[in-house]
This record gives sequence, structure tokens and C-alpha cells, in this order.
Amino acid sequence: MSADRLDGLTSWHADWRGLRVAVLGLGMTGFSVADTLAELGCEVLVVAGRPDDDRERILQVLGVPVVIAADQDEVPERLREFGAELVVASPGYPPHHALHRWAAEAGLPVWGDIELAWRLRDKTGAPSRWLLVTGTNGKTTTTQLAASMVAAGGLRVAPAGNIGIPVLDAVRDPIGYDVLVVEISSYQLHFTSTVSPEASVVLNIAPDHLDWHGSFEAYRDAKGRAYERTRIACVYNVADEATMRLVEEADVVEGCRAIGFGTDVPRVSELGVVDGVLVDRAFLDERRHSALELTTVEALRERGLSARHLVEDVLAAAALARAIGVEPAAIRAAIDGFRTDRHRNELVADRDGVLWVDDSKATNLHAADASLGAYRSVVWIVGGLLKGVDIAPLVERHADRLRAAVVIGRERAEVLAAFAQHAPAVPLVEIDAGETERVMPRAVAEAGALVASGDTVLLAPAAASMDQFASYEDRGEQFAAAVLARMRRSTDAQAHADDDRDGLEPGRDERGAHDGGADAPGA
Repeated sequence: MSADRLDGLTSWHADWRGLRVAVLGLGMTGFSVADTLAELGCEVLVVAGRPDDDRERILQVLGVPVVIAADQDEVPERLREFGAELVVASPGYPPHHALHRWAAEAGLPVWGDIELAWRLRDKTGAPSRWLLVTGTNGKTTTTQLAASMVAAGGLRVAPAGNIGIPVLDAVRDPIGYDVLVVEISSYQLHFTSTVSPEASVVLNIAPDHLDWHGSFEAYRDAKGRAYERTRIACVYNVADEATMRLVEEADVVEGCRAIGFGTDVPRVSELGVVDGVLVDRAFLDERRHSALELTTVEALRERGLSARHLVEDVLAAAALARAIGVEPAAIRAAIDGFRTDRHRNELVADRDGVLWVDDSKATNLHAADASLGAYRSVVWIVGGLLKGVDIAPLVERHADRLRAAVVIGRERAEVLAAFAQHAPAVPLVEIDAGETERVMPRAVAEAGALVASGDTVLLAPAAASMDQFASYEDRGEQFAAAVLARMRRSTDAQAHADDDRDGLEPGRDERGAHDGGADAPGA
């Protein structure tokens, strides 16, 4: 196949028939890719690392064969003989995988599902406008906020990509969308080449997924691809200089603006906070002399969004929405009705002056850093799969606020060594990784024995969950279940004690006040 024909495949209505495509992966992404390409009339071969009987049966009906290649160093002979003209890879296949090496040696172009979806976004008529959200931490909250703001502005919108609906399902929706807010990972960005969003944001940059990318520089460069070809606004974090440098390096559409956000008083072309009020000093003609009010820190506190990193997420989402003309009143309305995502700084219980907080979604150091910074005295439940990242700097940074730590996960040695070096005075409890079914009940019990009034028991593992749990959601659900079971036992025990004291004057219960989080400046 000529490169010219492949370059011309930029519409659903182009002639895709007969294009021979190898699809890597049979998860949600790989299946949606194969399903879409079959609908377009392509000849498709799926290569997967493990079988999926249900999806294989559906693909069989569609005439799409599946080859299982469990050996990561294996290139199946059927794939070699297939004569692929294009490879579409799922995020589970890192660039160093044998199948990517094979594709490179064969001179085959490699796309991801985001690249494919961008080319097909005109199925139902006028192409939807895209807003891209990426970063080491805060992607999901920002994506949900931005989608809520755009919807409040009267546009048909969907959060898509890593949350909401798969992006290929969104572009195939029979009614279509005016706007897609696409949460996009560094894995997916690695394989984009023509995506041109209306506005884009890299929320922050910190080491993560180094095992996939091979180096921090490669990870950083992949994140920076979110800004490439942006049309209206490249939104960056003024507190994270790396994001500003990525904007400076990006090749954008002429006229695209750099828009900063942060929790200090904003400069021209920034969104920020003034005396407890979130303001826009970017998307108005009189921005040199005035600003538009968006909401207040007090309003955010009522929504559980007043911690500094969540205020940043709100400002980033507002910048994306303002870039496509959403009015401040709609942004305020969206915030007033917003609820944070499950397992993201979710309050599970508040008992006896102690907060029990589920931030299981803090799967990397940057997310855990933000979560720890929101509380002043913490019993930290930490550990899991560290993904090749050094946890020691995080332990050192927050040693002063740690009352104790409960270490879970299979890679405990690295965590324990970090505490020994940087926080030797912090009491530690280690949960044996062999007791998978009892990990969370034991962790919660140990945390309960260490906690005091005014503390926060914080599940912010700074690590992936798959060593002991099905997902970060499963990890958070098990934490919440263990906490609530503990609360019920405590209540029952108190009830029995009250019965035993029948006729006695009850003692006075003195409880210390707790600090529920470090709010943004101006609170």
C-alpha cells in the first residue's frame, strides 16, 4: 500500500475497504479497534497476549481472526504471513515489545486507537471538537469537570478515552457529539501523529510509567505530544515549569495561545485565585485590567474540591471550557453540581476525630504527593507495584506529617528502605504480601491501632494495584469495606458497653478537632 493512500485515510467516508490491519490487543481498546475496522471493510487480524472467549466469539461473527501470542518475544507466523499494511496497537504493548520491533523492521506505520478515532470523527456529520487532557495526576477529575462545564454550556459532550466511553465508540455514536473531552495517557500519545485538538492541557509532569517508556525523557516527550497541532489554547500549570517548556516546544496551529493556571494571583492570560475567588484573566478582551469570576474556594470546599491540587484541576478544566466559549455562569453551575470521582480523595468515614480517606487512584508518586500534602497528620497506607519509580523522595518530603505507615504490596523492600533512610522515627507496620485476601482488613486494623484524634488514615499507595488487587477500584472498595466493618464493630461494642453501664453516669467524650485538608491560598 502506498503511503499516499494511508495519508488520505482521514475520514470515515474515505475508502478503507481491503486495508490489511494488524490489531495488537484484545482488551477494551483492541476490541473496539477491531470492531471499527471490520465495520469499515478492512481485513483485520487481531494478535493478543491471552484469550478472551466472549470477544473472540463476537469477532468470529465479524470475520476477524484472533491469534494468541502469550510469549512476549514471539512474532506469530500467521502475522508474518498476513501482509499487514498498518498496525494499530493497544496501550498494553510498550514500544520495546517484540511486535513493535517487528513492525519497525517491516517499515509498517503504527497508530493507536486515538489516532484512528481522530481520523474517523466525521461519521455522523460535522466532526466533533476535541479537548485533550493528560498529565501524571488529576486527568480524570479534570476531564469530568471539563465535560460537565461544556454540558452546562449547552453542548452535547462526552468524556472519552481512558474514562467515560471508548473514544471509538464515541465517534460511532449515531447522534454524534459537539465536543469530546479526551483523557489520554502517555501510552496513547506515543502513537498519535495527526490529532489536532481545540485545546489541550498537560496538568503536571513527574516520573511515571518508566518501565513502558524506557526513560523519563521519553515519558515527558510523549506527554508533550498533547500540545502538538493545538488550535486555540495550550493550557499549562504555572507551578510546573516542565509543562510550560512543553508548550514552548510544541508545533501548534498559528494563533494558538499559551494559557497558564495556578492557585496564586493570575497574570495576564492566566486563570488563578484572588482573595478566595477563582478568576479568568485569559479569555476576555479587558484581561490587562480585569478578570471574570468563575467560582469561590468556599464553593469548592462544599464539593470536596478545595485541596490545592483539586483547585488546580478546576482551573485547568475551566480553561479548556473557556477556550471553546463556555460562559462563566455555566462553569459555576457545573461546579455546583459536581461530585469527585470514586477513589479520588473520597471520604469513607469521619469517626472520633479521625478521617478515613480512600485515594486508591493515587497510583503514582505525583498523585500520592498531592494527596499527602492535603492533610497535616497522616497514617499512610502505602505500597504495591512501584513501576520502576523511586519512592524515597516522597517519603523524605512528607516525613514530618507522617504519624505512622502501613506498608502493603509485593514490592515492600523498596518502601521499607526509603523509610529507614528518610523517616526512621516513623512507626511502620508491614503486611505480609502472602495474605492477599486479608491485606486490607489487616491494614485497616493496624492503622486503627496507630491513629489518634486529629489524624487522617490515608490510602494513597503511590503504586499500581495489580499485585494484590484486580484494580485500583477494587483496592479502594476493599479499603472502604474494611473501614466500614471496623466502624460497625466499634458501634456494636459501644452499644454493649452502654448496656453494661445501665444506671451509671456516662463519661464525657472529649474529641480533638481535625484538619480536613490544606486549602488553596485565599481560602
